[in-house]
Amino acid sequence: MKYMIAGAGGTGGTIGFFLSKAGRDCTVIARGEHLQVMRKKGLTLRRLWDGSEETVKVSAMSMDEYLATLRNPAAAGQGAPDVIFVCVKGYSLEGMIPFIRECAGPDTVVIPVLNIFGTGAAMQEELPGCYVTDGCIYVSADREAPGRIVQHGPILRILFGARKGQEERKILDDIAEDLNECGITGINSRNIERDALGKFSYVSPAGAAGLYYHGVARDFMHEGEKRDLFVEMIREIEKLAEAMGFPFQQDYVKLNLQIMDGLSEDANTSMQRDVDAGRPSEVDGLVYQVVRTGKKYGVSLPAYEKVAKELMRRGLK
Repeated sequence: MKYMIAGAGGTGGTIGFFLSKAGRDCTVIARGEHLQVMRKKGLTLRRLWDGSEETVKVSAMSMDEYLATLRNPAAAGQGAPDVIFVCVKGYSLEGMIPFIRECAGPDTVVIPVLNIFGTGAAMQEELPGCYVTDGCIYVSADREAPGRIVQHGPILRILFGARKGQEERKILDDIAEDLNECGITGINSRNIERDALGKFSYVSPAGAAGLYYHGVARDFMHEGEKRDLFVEMIREIEKLAEAMGFPFQQDYVKLNLQIMDGLSEDANTSMQRDVDAGRPSEVDGLVYQVVRTGKKYGVSLPAYEKVAKELMRRGLK
């Protein structure tokens, strides 16, 4: 299969690294110095938990260059991709839609793996001629320098699938099998809305509590006020999921604490790193949207309301 990774940060870079290492036909879309370094030196993945690092050769292009190959039948890599992983931040998604619209063919599977819940359904409305699933990824990683990705813990799992009422396609099973062969746990979920909310029950509380306390993973690994807030927010997402019609069938408090406890002690979240660097962040989709959704469904979310109030006081948008 032919893969295209839209976005080469911690999420997209990690996916691109594993697919490229396994010899798959995979092109990573990037820009600036990150793109130039990947072209010249390859993509390096550093594993924070054991200090090892590895560099692989990757196919890296800008958006314009990738479109040019699609328009030129004689160019290498001709034809629409079979799979597009959308790995940009939520605030960058709108600008990516026209590019995906032009790249995707009628049989292309578009898999968004953003942090924000409900991205696939929203994208499908913007891309009526495309097949857009929902998806989520379990990974803690970020771009530490041009051409370099640091992975904070060994977990790497992608869940994706057709939403309720959406056409099921056999290629989804093929994608899952291919990912597993490349060292990525790939799962074609039969209830992707529930599973995506399950993932959201980690990334949203971890990012929100991390921002609230200016904390890193070690702050949430031991009993106390900070860990208690993290747990309370997970339980509030569980209440919200039930009200939305996607009740959890796993103990996400236990699972998410295991994820947190397995991270490097200095790990934090991409939302925290964006805020600390003064960049746009996903605070609206990961925190404020939860409060709005709670009001929509009549669910009381006191922990989220407390955190949202403080983050708004700090001027975070």
